[in-house]
Amino acid sequence: MIDFAGFSLLGILFASLIAFALAIEFGRYLGRRARSAGGEHVSTLEGAVLGLLALMIGFTFAMSLSRHEARREAVLSEANSIVSAAMLARLLPEPRNIEALTLLSDYTGIRLSLKAQFLTPDSLRAAVERSNVIQEKLWRLGMGLADTDNAMVPTGLFIQSLGQVFDNQTSRVAALRSHVPDIVLLGLYGIAVTAIGLLGYGSGVRPYQPRLPAYLVGSLIALVMLLIHDLDRPGSGFIHVSQLPMEEAAEAIAEQLGRPR
Repeated sequence: MIDFAGFSLLGILFASLIAFALAIEFGRYLGRRARSAGGEHVSTLEGAVLGLLALMIGFTFAMSLSRHEARREAVLSEANSIVSAAMLARLLPEPRNIEALTLLSDYTGIRLSLKAQFLTPDSLRAAVERSNVIQEKLWRLGMGLADTDNAMVPTGLFIQSLGQVFDNQTSRVAALRSHVPDIVLLGLYGIAVTAIGLLGYGSGVRPYQPRLPAYLVGSLIALVMLLIHDLDRPGSGFIHVSQLPMEEAAEAIAEQLGRPR
């Protein structure tokens, strides 16, 4: 199985254009050889395959867009839970409140570091491991508070908010690791090459039919596929998930600690 995530977006675009160009020329060659047999039904076949391609593109685009939206919602939920935990941390007795806010500030910095880098499995795993270390420190802090003061307010609410922070990290990591299955992308490319090849075949069967329309359609399809790949990659390409909620959370905690922004 081809791992599309291992290729650059520009590499995928160039490979798509080359594959479509070869399909057009091969289809045109076959069409010229079959010109004497007539091409009355070629237009019907072209329309049917292009319709199937449009359906497949719409299906794949919807999959990639839903995953992009899930990542955006995961960032917002995680930022909101961190801000809520920071607000409750201010109610803790000193010096526990400063300790909790400092740990939450470091935790937010790690979560924010995922915003623009190329998210390889190793870099994502390393960020999760660093986050887990701070989670353990926060949980031990909460346990220590529960031993000395088991009141629901503020200790109980703070511990409950930590649980939401931890759960949202799991949701965000799952969203970052969720991609359009490679088998779906492979099927999309197979249908696209077949459809483009039929366009070339039709231009070869019909006398005086230029190549330009087939090349224009192939270029447009390659650009749409590039958009699908871009949406499916959270840490690279031209489309990024907004990290503004996490940036605002980091600024809010920095203000509470009296640090410069």
